[in-house]
Amino acid sequence: MAKVVVVHGIGKQYLGPHTLHGGVAPALRDGMRAAAAPELKPEDIEVAFYGHWFRPAGAKSDDYPWTHRDVTEGLETDLLMAWWQEAARTAPDRVPPPSSAATTKATTPQTVQRALHAISRLLPSRFTDRFLIGILKQVRRYLTEDETRDRVQCSVAEAVTDDTRVLVAHSLGSVIAYEALCAHPEWPVRALVTLGSPLGIPGVVLDRLRPSATWPPVLREWTNICDRADVVALTKELSPLFKSPDGGRVVDVLIDNGSHAHDIVPHLTAAPTGAAVAAGLRP
Repeated sequence: MAKVVVVHGIGKQYLGPHTLHGGVAPALRDGMRAAAAPELKPEDIEVAFYGHWFRPAGAKSDDYPWTHRDVTEGLETDLLMAWWQEAARTAPDRVPPPSSAATTKATTPQTVQRALHAISRLLPSRFTDRFLIGILKQVRRYLTEDETRDRVQCSVAEAVTDDTRVLVAHSLGSVIAYEALCAHPEWPVRALVTLGSPLGIPGVVLDRLRPSATWPPVLREWTNICDRADVVALTKELSPLFKSPDGGRVVDVLIDNGSHAHDIVPHLTAAPTGAAVAAGLRP
């Protein structure tokens, strides 16, 4: 049974647990080696797969050829504008900031179009406008649709066994893992390692957590790792937001993932990730 369960991020609806394991397990083992930590076997690592709940059964879906006019008011536009502001802050030489009117008034289709174009300047070429809009819609669905949330949570719970000691969670997966740990104080999990996490985004994500920002009682350690240029991990420090009753805090670590700031693989191969996993596995 797996000692480490990895909860993947968004946009994996056309993959599966075995497909993801083929990339995730070697990357995490490399991170462990970079940290000079005891080696893990492939079978020590499991992927908690929930992407199938976002795979479309019909025509119009999260992979539909969306345009800027399909971004809905509320959570989707709020998250998009927050990303735009963060992109402009981290790369002012490449991304123009949103105007004051864009951040204070109702968002127009033209503003959404400019935001998508601005954010895409910092992302790999595969992150088209259509893909970005699909990401917005998956986040909105998880945070606002109870049925989708419950299904995703069940998929994660099925991957955790009596041998699981560490959850490693990327992107939206960190939100899912946090809520799962809060819901299951009986789990033997000791450590949470969040990668590129949007957990701290005020208003959009943080205020929609179930439960609201707290320390999952099962945890002994929590390490939050992100690239300093990661637009998705807008709030880089989670330690002021999540505190354990005995005074423990999240350990926030910044890393450099090069041109793939948000991707899971460079997060996993980083030595701080390997060190955090090794610490969670220690008796």
